[in-house]
Amino acid sequence: MKKVLRIAVADDEREMREYLREMLTLLGHEVVGAAADGKELLALCQTHRPNLVISDVRMPDMDGIEAATRIGVHQPTPIILVSAFHDDETVNRAESDHILAYLVKPIKANDLEPAIALVMRRFEQFQELRREAATLKQALEDRKLIERAKGRLMQQGKLDEAEAYRRLQHAARSMQKKLVEAASLYLAMDDLLFQQPPSKGEAGPER
Repeated sequence: MKKVLRIAVADDEREMREYLREMLTLLGHEVVGAAADGKELLALCQTHRPNLVISDVRMPDMDGIEAATRIGVHQPTPIILVSAFHDDETVNRAESDHILAYLVKPIKANDLEPAIALVMRRFEQFQELRREAATLKQALEDRKLIERAKGRLMQQGKLDEAEAYRRLQHAARSMQKKLVEAASLYLAMDDLLFQQPPSKGEAGPER
């Protein structure tokens, strides 16, 4: 069953706004609002949080590309740009991670329906990739910290790698902490208690 999308549209021509509204309604979607410029579109998205935005590029006050960028700051939203122009400068400006399709006017229902389906699939994939990337980045940072703690334990306790890791695990279980939290605590205490302070001859930090 096709998902009914809540869509915001924007175009400085009233006839085009009405055309998009009619076409999207016939395709089974809900048009939550139609804006005449980028500023109005931005306010519309902040109020209604649509699933999809379809916007003209060249509009007064704020164009569709700038509006798309600002919309993405508040709430990641897939965006289809439509325009009578497809020069290189406009297309290059439109290369944003939220702008997932660029349609050239005149637009037909046969063009719009598959574009919407493709954009929504791409957006779901991009969101999943973002979540995975964020998790991976944090995992890599945690791993670096654990490796530092393990190396410090090996050096100070004359331990092999496996034993140092076991001791970190044991400390984490004893404190009911995550392994990375135990490693962080160990490094902080080691820096505080055992690392050599600067000698008297060394210059302190500038005030």
